[in-house]
Amino acid sequence: MSYTYQYPRPALTADAVVITRELEPRVLLIERGNDPYKGCCAFPGGFMDMDETTEQCAKRELEEETGLKLDNFTQIGAYSKVDRDPRGRTISVVYLAIVDTPLEVIAQDDAARVGWYPVNALPKLAFDHDEIMRDALSKYNQIINQ
Repeated sequence: MSYTYQYPRPALTADAVVITRELEPRVLLIERGNDPYKGCCAFPGGFMDMDETTEQCAKRELEEETGLKLDNFTQIGAYSKVDRDPRGRTISVVYLAIVDTPLEVIAQDDAARVGWYPVNALPKLAFDHDEIMRDALSKYNQIINQ
């Protein structure tokens, strides 16, 4: 039995921000292989499947796009600006993972490239990922300074 909902619903995505615990921290970014923002850097992430939580989605997308499999995630927040995604109304729940040093990664799925970037010298980021990066660094500093 299917149910038709009479009101429009937004799409839901999840992103993974992975930052190293180094003197000069680095963040894992993919280069988007598809539009929108093809060629721009972004956090690994994507659309949530119906049978997973947002955290499971973030972990799955991280592994699909970079080959990296991590378990310890902390939620940074939910991002819901109306115009944050040109494909349509999309809300993203974003998670932070902290690793000691850069781990081996390989671009897969819809990631054209993947790499570790110094957090103080980032390229232009897709979507609202500049705002997310500021929040991620705030959460990162809270965690490592505990």
